[in-house]
Amino acid sequence: MAAVKSYEALKAELRAAPKTWLVTGVAGFIGSNLLETLLGLEQRVVGLDNFATGHQRNLDEVEAIVGAQRWARFRFIRGDIRTLATCRAACEGVDLVLHHAALGSVPRSIADPLTTNAVNIDGFVNMLVAARDAGAPRFVYAASSSTYGDHPGLPKVEGSIGAPLSPYAVTKYVNELYAGVFARTYGLQSIGLRYFNVFGPRQDPEGAYAAVIPKWIAAMIEGRPVHIHGDGKTSRDFCFVDNAVQANLLAACTASDEALNEVYNVAVGGRTSLNELYELLRQNLLPSFPHLRDARPIYGDFRAGDVLHSQADITKAAQRLGYQPSHRVAEGLAQAMRWYTTRPAAPAGAAGG
Repeated sequence: MAAVKSYEALKAELRAAPKTWLVTGVAGFIGSNLLETLLGLEQRVVGLDNFATGHQRNLDEVEAIVGAQRWARFRFIRGDIRTLATCRAACEGVDLVLHHAALGSVPRSIADPLTTNAVNIDGFVNMLVAARDAGAPRFVYAASSSTYGDHPGLPKVEGSIGAPLSPYAVTKYVNELYAGVFARTYGLQSIGLRYFNVFGPRQDPEGAYAAVIPKWIAAMIEGRPVHIHGDGKTSRDFCFVDNAVQANLLAACTASDEALNEVYNVAVGGRTSLNELYELLRQNLLPSFPHLRDARPIYGDFRAGDVLHSQADITKAAQRLGYQPSHRVAEGLAQAMRWYTTRPAAPAGAAGG
């Protein structure tokens, strides 16, 4: 087994020898953060998005951050992964694929399973075929903690999953199965990253990842009520987006054969209750918004289908990829707070979580 490389060592290596990366879903939340980091490391990036859930404003923001010289290393393709020719064009000449284009909403998948299946399964297979045929040496893809389904165990360990609870969860599990088959049948090296409640800058308040955070912040700033479903003791393994970016780069560049063709939890390995999250947000906002001094959430009934607790075991990612989360929840919120407080307000009305 090759020695595990530290993230700092990897970044230095990439700066010295830039690669060409494909990021699908590049205009989305995690995709645009990957783009920002890669361009900051002087990499060449091809981005693919159809703006179904991504936004031009995310690309504009990255351009403003990285500057014109680095932005010139980015080539954007507007297109849909449901079209194989588009996937082939995107994969042409790239060294590494970071596949994040998907429809990520559980409620959307319940309302419209056909479109979710078409994007998340048909589109995923198109990307696998295109990457295989282009000779891409590594395919890293966004998996999901939803794959754990109704399995009751805590913390969540990669080898133990339950029955899926939504069409979305089915699609993300099928992605893992297809990636495994392409590894065994065609030799396409892949790594899946099971994200847990990722949050951070450019997070869409209507998106699939921990949307409770931007929604609550907007409501608190505007003095609107924050509703918590249940007693507030429900907990999640909230993960700052920089940790997810780190996992992608380590997975894409690992030299360890043992690390390949596996799935990994991407989280911090902790649990933050909704009550604790509310208080963290209130304390961060209080210096600028004194009306929050005596603010309290409103409690209601538990929401049907909600998992009470979620926590990841990140041992496997640490041992095989060298993954070491750089930000716990409080650190991530502190770093992201300026972005959250300057973004456009969320839709009017009570914010629930």
